Amino acid sequence: MFRPEFLPVLAAMAAASLFCRVGGYMLMRFIPITPRVEAALKGTPLAVMVGIVLPVAMKGNIPELIALAAVALAMRFARDEMVAALIGVFVVAIGRWLIV
Repeated sequence: MFRPEFLPVLAAMAAASLFCRVGGYMLMRFIPITPRVEAALKGTPLAVMVGIVLPVAMKGNIPELIALAAVALAMRFARDEMVAALIGVFVVAIGRWLIV
């Protein structure tokens, strides 16, 4: 059900997201890209994924653990992050649908 008080919250979140993205691009103009900075930028996506996955894995819910294994297998064989992510989402959705 749609609630009207949700719209200002949605607009604020969208504005904050836009500000962070645009601000990051604008600030990076002033930072020289050294090999160390480049290595940090390349490692950021992995750090974000670990930050998302680790708390979920530590809870030990069955659908999420099965999805984590499915993602690992997908990365091993497909070697495509998008395919692995979609497989993970699909497995969690099916697992939660079957359990609930």
